[in-house]
Amino acid sequence: MHPLLNFHNDRLLRQALTHRSYVNEHPGEQHNERLEFLGDALLTFISGDYLYHRYPDIAEDEMTRRRSALVDQQQLAEFAMQIGLATVMRLGKGAIQGGGFQNPNLLSSSFEAVIGAYYLDRNRDINAIRPIVEALFATVPASITEVRSHMDAKNRLQEWTQAEFGQLPRYVNRRVGGSDHAPEYLSSLFIGDQLLGEGRACGKKPAEKQAAEAALLRLKQQGLL
Repeated sequence: MHPLLNFHNDRLLRQALTHRSYVNEHPGEQHNERLEFLGDALLTFISGDYLYHRYPDIAEDEMTRRRSALVDQQQLAEFAMQIGLATVMRLGKGAIQGGGFQNPNLLSSSFEAVIGAYYLDRNRDINAIRPIVEALFATVPASITEVRSHMDAKNRLQEWTQAEFGQLPRYVNRRVGGSDHAPEYLSSLFIGDQLLGEGRACGKKPAEKQAAEAALLRLKQQGLL
């Protein structure tokens, strides 16, 4: 068993592994979305600290891109597979029939929830979880992280908007379909009040990535990039 699944409080682990689709079929259970929120924040911090100390000579913008690559949906889903989440996630029947145990969105969300739950299980001691998470980060070759970082549309767009306007792009996400285990979102990307691009996908993060890619293409066509 991976250390991240070794809990003092089994109920906390059970909640971390419980997707909303399971709760819909088993009233009284607690889903993992609040834990997912906490885990996302912890991973953002730990990855930033990890990169800061591992690469003392790279600039802030490069660290930002590499951090995004370390904690994007694809990479977190791979971490989830490494620690065995694909066999223990608690999903509803519909989610299972839809291939939920191999769904990158569900895997990455569950991984974030487990991180948040483990932090709480260890009395909110970030130093209890940091070495475990950093060991996972260390399994990602630096070359892969570098390549992914330069491919991240959201980061490239953010750098451009900060340089041109001194502000960050704003994403407005709206659920437009899908099911409980695979909700579909429309993401609209704004700079100030100007709509620059839209994306539609299963999950908020993939939809935002598509919106950023659409915005970059538009800017390139206008000769602004």
